[in-house]
Amino acid sequence: MSILDKITGRAKKAAGDITGDGSLRSQGRREERKGEEKDKLADAQDRVEEKAQDVADLDRRT
Repeated sequence: MSILDKITGRAKKAAGDITGDGSLRSQGRREERKGEEKDKLADAQDRVEEKAQDVADLDRRT
C-alpha cells in the first residue's frame, strides 16, 4: 500500500533526523518515494482501464 510506505518513510526520516542517523533518513526517503511511485503506477493503471473500456464501447457501437 502506497500510503503505508509514505507514512513509514516519513517516520523513518523523522527518526533519522532526531537521532542523527543519515542511513535511517535515507531509508525513509526511499520508502516515501516508493509510495509515491506506487501511486503513479495505480493512476496509470486506472487510465489504461478507462481507455480499454472506451475501446470496448467503440467496438460495441460499430
